[in-house]
Amino acid sequence: MTVLMILQLLIVLGALWVGSRYGSLALGAISGIGLAILVFGFQLKPGTPPTDVIYIIIAAVTCAGIMQASGGMDWLIQIAERLLRKHPDRITFLAPLCTFFLTVLVGTGHVVYTLMPIICDIALKKGIRPERPCGVASIASQVGITCSPIAAAVVAFVSISNFNGFDVTIPQVLMVSIPASLCGLMAAAAASYHRGLDLDKDPVFQKKLQDPQQRDYIYGGGATTLDKEIPVEAKRAVYIFLGALAVIVLFAMFQSLLPTYDTLRALKNTAPLTLEASHLSISAEQLVKAGMHVDGMTEIFAQPLAMNIVIQIVMISAAALMIIFCKAAPKKAVGGPVWQSGMVAVVAIYGIAWLADTYFSNYNAEMKVMMTDIVKEYPWSIAIVFFLVSVLINSQGAVVVSMLPLAYSLGIEGPVLLGVLPSVYGYFFIPNYPSDIATVNFDRSGTTVIGKYLLNHSFMMPGLICVSISTLVAYLIAMLIY
Repeated sequence: MTVLMILQLLIVLGALWVGSRYGSLALGAISGIGLAILVFGFQLKPGTPPTDVIYIIIAAVTCAGIMQASGGMDWLIQIAERLLRKHPDRITFLAPLCTFFLTVLVGTGHVVYTLMPIICDIALKKGIRPERPCGVASIASQVGITCSPIAAAVVAFVSISNFNGFDVTIPQVLMVSIPASLCGLMAAAAASYHRGLDLDKDPVFQKKLQDPQQRDYIYGGGATTLDKEIPVEAKRAVYIFLGALAVIVLFAMFQSLLPTYDTLRALKNTAPLTLEASHLSISAEQLVKAGMHVDGMTEIFAQPLAMNIVIQIVMISAAALMIIFCKAAPKKAVGGPVWQSGMVAVVAIYGIAWLADTYFSNYNAEMKVMMTDIVKEYPWSIAIVFFLVSVLINSQGAVVVSMLPLAYSLGIEGPVLLGVLPSVYGYFFIPNYPSDIATVNFDRSGTTVIGKYLLNHSFMMPGLICVSISTLVAYLIAMLIY
């Protein structure tokens, strides 16, 4: 690795670090500064912006935002609350399952903010230390991203894998990621079941109760959605949303149902075509880009409509149906947390993935030389790389978009990469993610904490257990299937 490569890598890491300090839109925007330095300062060739993933996020969060504007999200939260209040003694196991499946349905972990204060309230009234269910529930809300058929991380994994010769579908990814993630979550919940002192034995908590104002603050707030009347239009919106998900999964499973189009592709191991007049050589790949068919170099085949296009069409259509038939106000959707957090994710992925692709695409050959021996001997070690990158960039979709092409270029096989997919979630390590910070604020008991030394926080233990077990189980499942 040359001094120039190291210097440019430090610029990439520096942009990500500064962006993470500011958070929100800054992560993507400040990545643009790093990109500008690489392109204009070091004259590196710009990489390719992740437009396909961005379009999918826009379509998915628009649909989910419209459902939230119709009141459909309130109904889902209400169903989850009924389950939790019916079995309060099992909340350490049920709370993460609820936040997990909410994320799986909607494709973003930002839908759980309404549920978090309810989890805390139920734990307090049952005398359970809120840190136990709250910590693992926050982790579960992000773990569900690699298990959602409309999440950018899943769709990007499928599209990038297909492009690199690993023909995997969205249902096949979910067949690995969902059971693996559930195993990891239940292991984390079991480890959290007796975590910390019980509230009646915790001297810090008991001291707070001696202050009448603190006691009223801790036990006075009773968060609930059960008193909210859910209109029929809200339930109808949920049915439309679930129907859209079913259609996407159906098309992914039976792609023969999709329309097909004549597509040009290059034949492998073909010699370049030499033009006699100019003595220029043209490769098969260049012919494809130019849309030119030459026998023996390219071929025409029937290709079904790409799943990324299917998801966009279905999600946008479902959003339109909700507006027409469910009284969902588009202005309300734009002001809602789901749509806003989704647009922040768009900017983050746009800047981060473009910056990373610019660096790695310019040094692809050097990366192969440096890492080929390691990944050939220990292909699973790419999971460590995914995890460390996620710690920096706070986006599972961005990790997949920026790092998966590099992993394939290093010769790592698709089943291995599918097996380590859960490792793209590592941003719990530094507790600066909105869902973790919000969970700390929702816990009125003060047991869910960031920690004096930053890394000794309430999400570290369940996060490490969950990601480790999920990755191990996913790897075993992928090896058994493939």
